Amino acid sequence: MKIVLVIDQFDDANNGTTISARRFATALKEHGNEVRVIATGKPTDYKYAVRQMKFLPIVEHLITSQGMRLAIPNKHVFEKAAAWADVVHFMMPSPLSIMGLKHVERLGIPHTAAFHCQPENITFTLHLGNSKRVNDFVYTKFRDTFFNRFTHIHCPSNMIANQLQEHGYTARLHVISNGISPQYVYGRSPQEDWMQGKFNVLMVGRYAGEKRQDVLIDACAQCRHREEIQVILAGKGPLERKYRRQAEKLPNPIVMEFYEPARLLEILHMADLYVHTSDAEIEAMSCMEAFACGLVPVIADSPRSATPQFALDQRSLFPAGDAAALAEKIDWWFEHPQEREEMGKRYAGHAKQYALDRSIQQTEEMFRLAIQEQRGR
Repeated sequence: MKIVLVIDQFDDANNGTTISARRFATALKEHGNEVRVIATGKPTDYKYAVRQMKFLPIVEHLITSQGMRLAIPNKHVFEKAAAWADVVHFMMPSPLSIMGLKHVERLGIPHTAAFHCQPENITFTLHLGNSKRVNDFVYTKFRDTFFNRFTHIHCPSNMIANQLQEHGYTARLHVISNGISPQYVYGRSPQEDWMQGKFNVLMVGRYAGEKRQDVLIDACAQCRHREEIQVILAGKGPLERKYRRQAEKLPNPIVMEFYEPARLLEILHMADLYVHTSDAEIEAMSCMEAFACGLVPVIADSPRSATPQFALDQRSLFPAGDAAALAEKIDWWFEHPQEREEMGKRYAGHAKQYALDRSIQQTEEMFRLAIQEQRGR
């Protein structure tokens, strides 16, 4: 198939949607498909380039601090891409995609969408993440301006598919994991000097309100074994300064850094425990990659997060936002290294059902259905 992916930012792998899109494009090519993208950045043989939107400095900072850029819609680019494509797949309900969808519909090109942007990803940035009314408004806006114009939507988890059904989305919902890349496999490596002698607790994710890294910092400060714990927050984002100030109470200096994928893979194979504190999460690839490498996860049990589905027992769950309960879980895993090693192997085996190859096969089937439907019209 000839597949066009529409995503505002594709070049810089500094947010979950872009990372998933890049992995997705590579895997589709490995399955024998041709893939091009419509995105910001320089033109290449696989990219139809569009210009980046510019905003007032305060708004620009708000967007880029989340690892995002927004693109200026260009109908000529979509016409050119549509003339080549068998199917166009939209990754986000951005202005680029909303305008592009109109042209794809007019030209009669098969099209599908993915639901990667949870309303809370927007509302927490505006300090309104816990307002059901505001989140419901965003779900409705997404539905009426974009998603209800599709007949097929890719949902990375049952949790988000259920949310779409509850909010009146009418498309056929395909629950397909974003998929774990094959390089994320079980392995334990000798720890580097900066990790040795410490119990290294890792979390990967943007420093953003819904991710709740503050809960992990507070929990580690309350742990009985806090003198031996080192917190590693892999990522970047607008709350970095806040978290650095909060972490000054920890006995060991916090490690906060954005790691390229190859380096992050090394750290996953050296860390001792993975914690995922997010209140809102569509799937959490970072958690999946961690337990695929053999790290036991401890996950916030939030109704707005799909990540609790991965827990194999209650030792890997804590009530969302409860730092004291999380501290107890971290202490328990610290005190039971044998169980941690055994469960790490179980989690690595559990990860195999989320293999990227399987996800690509399911997504290809969704594309074929959309193409057949369009031909039928």
